[in-house]
Amino acid sequence: MRTATKLGLLSSLYLSQGLPFGFFTQALPVLLRHQGLSLPSIGLAHLLALPWALKFLWAPPMDRHGSARWGRRRGYILPLQCLSSGLLLALALPEGGLDMRLLMAAVLGINLLAATQDVATDGLAVDLLAPAERGWGNGIQVAAYRVGMILGGGVMLAVFDAVGWRPTFLALGTLLLLATVPIALFREPPTAPPPAQSLGLRWWLKRPGAAAWLTLLVVYKAGEALATGMLRTFLVDEGLSLTAIGWLLGGVGFTAGLVGALLGGGLVVRLGRRRALLVFGGIQAGAVLLYALAARGPTSLPLLTLVCGVEYVASGMATAAVFTAMMDACRPDHAATDYTVQASLVVLATGAAAALSGFSAQALGYAGHFTLAALLCAAGTLYAALTFHPPRSLASEAAPEVS
Repeated sequence: MRTATKLGLLSSLYLSQGLPFGFFTQALPVLLRHQGLSLPSIGLAHLLALPWALKFLWAPPMDRHGSARWGRRRGYILPLQCLSSGLLLALALPEGGLDMRLLMAAVLGINLLAATQDVATDGLAVDLLAPAERGWGNGIQVAAYRVGMILGGGVMLAVFDAVGWRPTFLALGTLLLLATVPIALFREPPTAPPPAQSLGLRWWLKRPGAAAWLTLLVVYKAGEALATGMLRTFLVDEGLSLTAIGWLLGGVGFTAGLVGALLGGGLVVRLGRRRALLVFGGIQAGAVLLYALAARGPTSLPLLTLVCGVEYVASGMATAAVFTAMMDACRPDHAATDYTVQASLVVLATGAAAALSGFSAQALGYAGHFTLAALLCAAGTLYAALTFHPPRSLASEAAPEVS
């Protein structure tokens, strides 16, 4: 299978995950702020993404059992993605307004479906990509996911502002359905079930050096998540309209996130995993600090556009670096489980940081909140400098064990 074909398929899958997640993480906080909800309440709404942190619990049986007819990974991805699209389209059916409790239940349901699909998608990515392709593969992964988030977040926010909630959910569900076509046409090569080995955290906790690596995953992106958890409400409180926020996140975010992810994915191979984590982590800390500087003085749309653009580039680069290192740490036979354990820790850390962001912003003000977030980014980068060893050494030490 050609590299371009692999990257095209993975792009459609990660775009599919980003579409609904972008709406619920980028557009929804803005809409809730317009409804008058407090910052702590908006921050706690991030807990609806809990399935992304808990997906490691059901990853092992998904790794062991798959459909011989539909494909080991594809047999999960295709129906789950169709269900997600159907749920989004169903949100457009009620007339006379959308009940907030119904919306929150849908958020939780779609997060559960998308997180489960992500287990199979990550496993498919590790299966398809050769080690030399992983830098670009993870750059494409992050870029496509961010494009999906921008389309589902910033662009859909502008659509919501212009035509209301029903066309918005119709458009979102239809886009997700169209993104399902590549995986529907894909024919996954048959693979044998993996041998019985220790799965999940049991295997990780027995590996020398694993504790330091898993701790790095917890701290590396938490500071940025703390900052961006209040970015949308900051833009609302600065007086930007829904359309302006949609353009800022959609136009600028689309371009900057794409550039950052592709640039980071390409440079990971040249710089090496360790140097890429340090360089991109330092740039990320500096970019978050720009939010604090913007919050301290008079703001304007051009200034906020510049600051958001820089931060999106930096975040894309740092994410591509850490995802590539995560992929290196996976055992080939248990790629979905091993990658999911690592990804769940990242999501747990970033989700907790986002959930607490409202309390931090309310206590410290936006300027103090973003300063604290920048310091946490710097601390995560410093920890990487002190502890990082190539994760591949963890995977190479794996030996068959009876479950």
